[in-house]
Amino acid sequence: MRLLRHLAPQRRLVVAAVICSLLNKLFDLAPPILIGLAVDVVLLKEQSVLAGFGLRTAGQQLWGLALLTFLIWAAESLFEYLYDVLWRNLAQTTQHSLRLEAYDHLQKLELAFFEQDSTGRLMAVLNDDINQLERFLDRGANQILQLITTVLVVGIGMAMVAPEVALFAYLPIPVILWGSLHFQRQLAPRYREVRARAGDLASRLANNLGGMLTIKSFTAEGLELERLRAESLAYRQSNARAIRLSAAFIPLIRFAILFAFLAILLIGGFKALAGELPVATYSVLVFITQRLLWPLTAIGRTLDEYQRSMASTQRVLDLIDTPVVIQGGTVPVDPQRLLGEIRFEAVDFAYAGRSTLLQGFDLTVPAGSTLGIVGATGSGKSTVVKLLLRLYERNGGRICLDGVPIDTLQLQDLRRCIALVSQDVYLFHGTVAENIAYGVADPNPVAIEQAARLAEAAGFIDALPQGYDTLVGERGQRLSGGQRQRIALARAILKDAPVLVLDEATAAVDNDTEAAIQRSLAQITQHRTTVVIAHRLSTVRHADWIVVMDQGRIVEQGSHDSLVDQGGIYTNLWQVQAGEGLIAS
Repeated sequence: MRLLRHLAPQRRLVVAAVICSLLNKLFDLAPPILIGLAVDVVLLKEQSVLAGFGLRTAGQQLWGLALLTFLIWAAESLFEYLYDVLWRNLAQTTQHSLRLEAYDHLQKLELAFFEQDSTGRLMAVLNDDINQLERFLDRGANQILQLITTVLVVGIGMAMVAPEVALFAYLPIPVILWGSLHFQRQLAPRYREVRARAGDLASRLANNLGGMLTIKSFTAEGLELERLRAESLAYRQSNARAIRLSAAFIPLIRFAILFAFLAILLIGGFKALAGELPVATYSVLVFITQRLLWPLTAIGRTLDEYQRSMASTQRVLDLIDTPVVIQGGTVPVDPQRLLGEIRFEAVDFAYAGRSTLLQGFDLTVPAGSTLGIVGATGSGKSTVVKLLLRLYERNGGRICLDGVPIDTLQLQDLRRCIALVSQDVYLFHGTVAENIAYGVADPNPVAIEQAARLAEAAGFIDALPQGYDTLVGERGQRLSGGQRQRIALARAILKDAPVLVLDEATAAVDNDTEAAIQRSLAQITQHRTTVVIAHRLSTVRHADWIVVMDQGRIVEQGSHDSLVDQGGIYTNLWQVQAGEGLIAS
């Protein structure tokens, strides 16, 4: 039912596909009747059923029967073509729309969701599970419809012409249905386990491919091969358990069908010999019994596909139904008019499953000023930025931008007002120019080059084989860490947001490049609010105000010179980095 609700936009396509499947099956069931009519003509000639339709001679009846056969076969072929095209189009359309819907929803989820889940499992859901559903809609849905149509039409027809004989055709159907439901209940949890193991395997592969440098440098190839072997074996074993059960179903169904067919063959035959049943009717019964019963052998395979697809569909729909914790507000923001004042007021925050990091946190960054934030790893520096961008939701207090609480602002507008350069730079597979212009509609090549110059990236870009058209590789692996960071800085500059956040933006560059970037920052930070998070104190030395954080609290604040004179944590850090040794804090 959840899947049908998602198929609602394709309602007309679904209805058309269902109608074509039903008509195809109706015409497919006609040949046994045609055989019976042919036997009737040969045996009874002018007294046959067709004689009642104005075809007096046996020759005319045979010609009429031949024409009818041609039309029925043509109609069957036409509707087979139509249902095949329609079901495949429905499968492709559903696959496309469901994947986009799932991915779109995934982008709305908070960062905590991605920290609790694995990339490989999400890839398996977006790719393998949706493909499994596509395969079922491509074939399985049509098979189920045609099977139901066959049972109803043939069963009713047999009951009308020979109710005593039809009874024996019905006998195995309850057994088959009971067996199908029983196997279905047994298969459902096994296929859920199969999909879970598939997600684990995909997660292992994704982790290993992303960490190949670490694997090689620690000579852990053998270890990772064994880990992958264990995951693959678990997937294989879960599949084997499902296969053993599903494979046993069809042989059992065949025996149930065999007894029904033998009963009709013998009982109907004796009735025909005794003159109690017309020979033509007996011929129809024998042939149509096969049409009724033998397709039931496919119910096992169809249910197998159905259970696989429903296990996959459940995973996809569970992802789509994951609640979005961070909802955007309704107040629009124009980046061109934003002044950029930032204010944290008594903000509380704790990562899931961890102790409180920020408690009653207060911080004000005046519009157009530059704030430096320093402190030990884990002191909460980057958390402040993540809360500002609403990548996580605070537990208490409020955060304001130009005096407006950020949770009342439209989420996309809020993030358009903030340009972030993080320490963990992510470049997409594409050209240098495409990565600098990422997120900018209709970028100007001149503006791209200007941003690169301000980020001190133009020199190495011009030296690349194709300059700005050089491919950077997946995650920018063809570039050095410092080059990736400068491209990320150029990307933030081109965004031209009123608030600029640099989270360890110079951590991977050399001293000369850092000095050049510092000169550029003097121009970049003019008329915009800038938050600079750094371990290198030289990066924040010229900031208007500096705060020192420790365990989620601001323990020192002031200008660079005043903090150095205080003889506290900042002084200690400065003397260590200046090469003067440690002093007691």
